[in-house]
Amino acid sequence: MTTFTADVYQNEFLALGATDVDAVVTVSASGAAPAEAPAGAAEIVIIDASGSMVHPSTKLKAAKRATAAAIDAIRDGVAFGVIRGTDLARAVYAPDGALVPATDETRAQAKAAVDDILASGGTAIGTWLLLARDLFERTDAGLRHAILLTDGQNQHETVEELESALAACQGVFQCDCRGVGTDWEVAELRRVASALLGSVDIIAQPDDMAADFRAMTERSMAKGTADVALRLWTPQGADVRYVKQVAPAIVDLTDRATPLDARIADYPTGAWGDEERDYHVSIRVVAREAGDEVLAGRLSLVVDGQVITQALVRAVWTDDPELSTRINPEVAHYTGQAELAEVIQEGLEARRSGDEATATFKLGRAVQLATEGGNEGTLQLLDRVLEVDDPATGTVRLKRHVEEVDEMSLDTRSTKTVRIHGTSP
Repeated sequence: MTTFTADVYQNEFLALGATDVDAVVTVSASGAAPAEAPAGAAEIVIIDASGSMVHPSTKLKAAKRATAAAIDAIRDGVAFGVIRGTDLARAVYAPDGALVPATDETRAQAKAAVDDILASGGTAIGTWLLLARDLFERTDAGLRHAILLTDGQNQHETVEELESALAACQGVFQCDCRGVGTDWEVAELRRVASALLGSVDIIAQPDDMAADFRAMTERSMAKGTADVALRLWTPQGADVRYVKQVAPAIVDLTDRATPLDARIADYPTGAWGDEERDYHVSIRVVAREAGDEVLAGRLSLVVDGQVITQALVRAVWTDDPELSTRINPEVAHYTGQAELAEVIQEGLEARRSGDEATATFKLGRAVQLATEGGNEGTLQLLDRVLEVDDPATGTVRLKRHVEEVDEMSLDTRSTKTVRIHGTSP
């Protein structure tokens, strides 16, 4: 049985007149065991088979090898299937329109079906997701995970159609998204991954695909607890400014709240294995007098509707500036990490639009924040698009010639964070 704990990090002291209370909550899960098959888990691989996947032909061949690697990593008894995505969606392996338990025989059948996939047509990601939703809902699995691969932009459906599909799929399954090559849109795939509580990343070289697919599937197979929510109670007169996952990656959960009443809401966190995640909660309360103390928030972890652990967020007003100006290191760290992701994305957008002054300023700030936060991986990616003169002050120059894959890698991985306790995502 999975054991959860929650620890709060904050400076509870506020200056007179201050109203914003910030806290970082570290949630730890241990003792997780993979959900029992077949009812416990289900897995779907969604392969882009649009015409562009054969330009060059190595992309589709690599996608087939990667899908085979993912299939091999599925545990015995876990229901699974494979979807071929073009401007339509078709289940290339879901006999009789249903996911089937993984066995040596069904894995071999699925890999043979994948090997026969041909590329043609366009790209309609929302259609692919809706078929996955239909297949998942025909199972009793509580843990539902999909891998989605594309090499292009979502050109064969409207933005509204994609948004409608995402709304229909939220809460039904989680989805890790991967883009191969450089012809896809980072913001578009990030939107899909964020809505479905998954990750997004670039696969620059097709040969790297199989290892990535295998790793994603193995992580999925290690999950043991589904339907985990972060429940936040706030006092009368308080407003929730935001709730964000800030490690191992930044995911804004604010708009995903499910209100239970006027003062309580649940925020989805997805499935869990043995892991730690950090969340940044910001609450605006009514200012009080010196010496007054209030409970600004009560955070509960809810599994299958049951509260299993709680943590408290406090606010104490003081006229002592030594107390009120102390910066909690966890809050400061993740505030910097969130700003880092923001300035990278803004800087790259400015660079693409030809605004070199803004791009230089924003990306210089990114170098400064990454240096302060110990984001070594991000600094290496920034070095591919910048000449760094002084990392401490963020003094940089834009490189004149930048490979598109390097720019997209920086953009895609901008939301990955380094934990304050020194562990990388």
